[in-house]
Amino acid sequence: MHRLPASTDEIQHEHPRLSAEALRHAKALRLRQGEEIELFDGQGHTRLCSWIDGTLRAVGEAKTFPPPAALISLFACVTKGSRWDWTIEKSVELGVNRIVPVISDRAIVRIPKQERAAKAERWRRIAEDAARQSDAVWMPEITEAVDFPEALSMARVAGPVFAGALVSPPPPPILDALMASPPSGDCAVFIGPEGDFTPAELAALLEFAVPVSLGPTILRAETAAIFAVSVLAAHRESRK
Repeated sequence: MHRLPASTDEIQHEHPRLSAEALRHAKALRLRQGEEIELFDGQGHTRLCSWIDGTLRAVGEAKTFPPPAALISLFACVTKGSRWDWTIEKSVELGVNRIVPVISDRAIVRIPKQERAAKAERWRRIAEDAARQSDAVWMPEITEAVDFPEALSMARVAGPVFAGALVSPPPPPILDALMASPPSGDCAVFIGPEGDFTPAELAALLEFAVPVSLGPTILRAETAAIFAVSVLAAHRESRK
């Protein structure tokens, strides 16, 4: 079944109206008369509708899905171009609840502050499309890119934080760290840039974060992010 985004208010109407962009997408699908589609708002609400003469007619009542009991946050240094887009897309598919793009000292991508709002809006559109295709009913919060010190302040209150970090002696695998001290609620993972954290950044992060290993090989930054998120999401699912 096709899915289209809609505002929370419109989902409650008997004849929901789509945004201009969603309407263009609906027309591109060449929906047949009477074909059913699902609207979703990314905030836990969905509604089944029929396509009638180029407009929507609600079928039944809107459904409401509760948010996950435990939220997962991804703090990740922004990677280049399509690699960052891919990180957002796959994080949405895995059920991440918040994505915080980070600009650290060694990050290759530098985003001027005046461009951060526009970038965040573009990333939200990528997240919306990923939610549409993956049947997700909750979309993550995606913040504007923040500098490393601000990201630290945000991470401190995100629950237990697991940091993919190269330290000596080698840290435990992320799954072992989770099993040794399973979070009872929200948790987060913090992933560095291609050039890794600076010594000062790592020291500041490890004041509160748990260093973990993400495997025996050196992963690209975007691979590390998705690997870590996959482990956290699987662990959360197993505790339901």
